[in-house]
Amino acid sequence: MKRFLPGLQAAPRLGALALVLPLLAFVTLSFVVPLATLLGKSAYQPEVSQVFPQTISALAQWNGEGLPPEAAFAAIAEELAKALDERTLPRASGAINRVQSGMRGVLNRTARRLGRTNFAGTWRETLAGISSDWLKPRTWLAIRQAGAPFTLRHYLQALDLERKEDGGIGLRPEDSRVYTPLMWRTLLVSLGVTLLCLLIGYPIAYQVANSPPKRSRLLLLLVLVPFWTSLLVRTTAWIVLLQRQGVINGLLVGLGILPNDARLQMIYNMTGTFVAMTHVLLPFMVLPLYSVMRSIPSSHMPAAVSLGASPLKAFRRVYLPQTLPGIGAGSLLVFILAIGYYITPALVGGRTGELISSQIAYHVQTSLNWGLAAALSSILLVAVTVLYLIYSRVVGIERMRLG
Repeated sequence: MKRFLPGLQAAPRLGALALVLPLLAFVTLSFVVPLATLLGKSAYQPEVSQVFPQTISALAQWNGEGLPPEAAFAAIAEELAKALDERTLPRASGAINRVQSGMRGVLNRTARRLGRTNFAGTWRETLAGISSDWLKPRTWLAIRQAGAPFTLRHYLQALDLERKEDGGIGLRPEDSRVYTPLMWRTLLVSLGVTLLCLLIGYPIAYQVANSPPKRSRLLLLLVLVPFWTSLLVRTTAWIVLLQRQGVINGLLVGLGILPNDARLQMIYNMTGTFVAMTHVLLPFMVLPLYSVMRSIPSSHMPAAVSLGASPLKAFRRVYLPQTLPGIGAGSLLVFILAIGYYITPALVGGRTGELISSQIAYHVQTSLNWGLAAALSSILLVAVTVLYLIYSRVVGIERMRLG
């Protein structure tokens, strides 16, 4: 009988594992695989090395001074013609163009004209006859740099860094720094929206949790109404309300608070971003707070007051500490959602209210620079993870709960 006991003991474990497997498969396919692919594209781009393998091999022996050997000219001529026939040139030329602007045109023009150009004795002279850029070392340096399958180039660009002529790494010129200011702006806006949601949502959650059942259900219904409305509708509604000829400005002018020629610009700037994002994310702060507040006995505050504490001191010393798990849960939830928000800032933020998510979407959909988009996303992911770890270290993730 004993020999059957291990099998009997393992049966529940196998059953539990079978129940968990669909969830593990879903998480793997929907989260782990896309995340790994994203991280891979940020540092691994083999397009150039796959299209121009002989050229990259010839350039590996070049010291970067003067022009490369004739073998590099012969290899690029052969592989350009082959890439044009196989239609692999666009993706390789695009990758090289991101290293050196204008290289897409040089490569495409050279590939098209090679079949109609007479051989001039050497491939160096033949290519120089098509474009003088082939006699510039920077052209070959760009091809060699783009030909490295593993590269940190996208991370350097995402951090507004660049390689100097001496091989060192330094900051880009101030007028060329785009991504680090956007990163800081995204972080500050996310923190600001989280604070606004807390200041507005705390009294709302308190009122919902401490109202009579009938009124509490009505207030909770009003909190949940935004979830039943399209995000696009909620965002465009703020455009109608906040624009210069909108409802709010019209009301202020009608009441005589503002003259007609001094209407406020509240949209397509940071004001619009804060207002719209706070409205959209407010329920994510209210609901965790409400869940925690509902579990706090209503007798705690009166008991503290009856023992001599003022209402403010009773709130600060008795009630507020008990709501910290809800504050932590709501703040973390709102912050993580805000730092990756795209639609709302894109519609109401304008140029001054743009966040890093807009640049990620641009590089994915328009410029097709997926490596840079992946690097920006990876940096954003690391920033959120670091902040989460700091929160867990300082506050304690075990204290966070939704009810």
